[in-house]
Amino acid sequence: MNKIKQAVILAGGRGSRLGILTSDIPKPLIKVGDMPVIEHQIKLLHKYGVRRILITANYHHEALSKFTKKIKLQGLQLQVYVEKEPLGTAGAFPSFMDDLEEHFFILYGDVMLDMDLDRLIAFHFSHNSDITLVTHSNDHPQDSDLIETDGANRISRFIRKPHENGFVGQNLVNAGLYLMSKSIINGIPFRNKFDFVKDLFPTIILTKQLYSYRTSEYLKDMGTPERLERIRIDFAKGIIQKRNLSNPQKAIFLDRDGVLNYDIDLISKPKDLILYDFTVEAISKINKSDYLCIVVTNQSVVARNLCTINELEAIHRKLDMELAKGGAKLDALYYCPFHPDKGYPEENPNFKSEHHWRKPNDGMLLQAANDYNINLSESYMIGDRETDIEAGRKAGVITIGVDTGYGLKSRTINPDFFFKNLNKAVEFIIENNS
Repeated sequence: MNKIKQAVILAGGRGSRLGILTSDIPKPLIKVGDMPVIEHQIKLLHKYGVRRILITANYHHEALSKFTKKIKLQGLQLQVYVEKEPLGTAGAFPSFMDDLEEHFFILYGDVMLDMDLDRLIAFHFSHNSDITLVTHSNDHPQDSDLIETDGANRISRFIRKPHENGFVGQNLVNAGLYLMSKSIINGIPFRNKFDFVKDLFPTIILTKQLYSYRTSEYLKDMGTPERLERIRIDFAKGIIQKRNLSNPQKAIFLDRDGVLNYDIDLISKPKDLILYDFTVEAISKINKSDYLCIVVTNQSVVARNLCTINELEAIHRKLDMELAKGGAKLDALYYCPFHPDKGYPEENPNFKSEHHWRKPNDGMLLQAANDYNINLSESYMIGDRETDIEAGRKAGVITIGVDTGYGLKSRTINPDFFFKNLNKAVEFIIENNS
């Protein structure tokens, strides 16, 4: 397996939003638990094989230089590069380009994280990526810079905040960690103020391979006192460490139509997706629990030629935004656009076939289990149709039926449990596993 031996930590910012906390020290030296955030970063990088770390510094750079002399990890070389004037996140890179290896991590110095970097490395090289951005969903995409991707996780668009009223976009946010090819640095002007997200990425999106590595792992910036306090609480509770995908996860899998939203037959337009009034509350409860929240949905509207893949993804962008209005989010969503019944003149023949993802097959659940290291025996499937329950049984998860939507009307297969709606099902899961 490829290993990444080098990382650059961006630690030059003032951290003005943290007020008095950064009056005498730079942001990365603020403590979480018994050590500074940057020390958590360095130890994580070292754990996964990084042996050379360059720290870009400006504000209170003397404190960072003094700190690095205290770090003693086997084989680790730490170097502080002092910017005489702030050059943005990318501006300093041409100055030390000769010291960069062919592939290296870039990490923002105010991000608290714990993640399986081996998975990220494998993704980067398997996609022949020039830049891989670690991304995730969050509970406030309305005021976040967003990323849009195609069906193969290639980044197609960067959407800067502020967003106009009524904006609908994919809930996918830059988490502050990149895996980058050295060749990218050629696009950065020498000794000019320059930013990766604002200046570089949008200009190379058509000529370079930029990919999104979406993860449920913990990456949060501590840019405000409120965020810092949340991070400290999460660390004390062990939440940060537990989310690393080297540890088995557990998930609540959800069907879409009839579980999250009214099952208006064959939804093919965003305006037709209308959430139940309990959906946001239920998803929020999952978000606050130990479970990942993952949708697995059959969407034959594509095979029936009622909408395109792009139009289906527009429906899911609306789903993201509707959930976000109440501070809720999905960790992942998988859909199957295939349908096996052929011979209709209006059909899309590219999607008229059997597929192992289409429920009652368990392909979507197994794919999610592989992507997120999910222990299926501790996970749940909530659905309104027998196909949901059968898929859950095949995957080895606990199955729950709900009385909304189709409501398991034919009862040809019985779930392990049955509840009035999604919210009642989620309450049961959390109360019985807390």
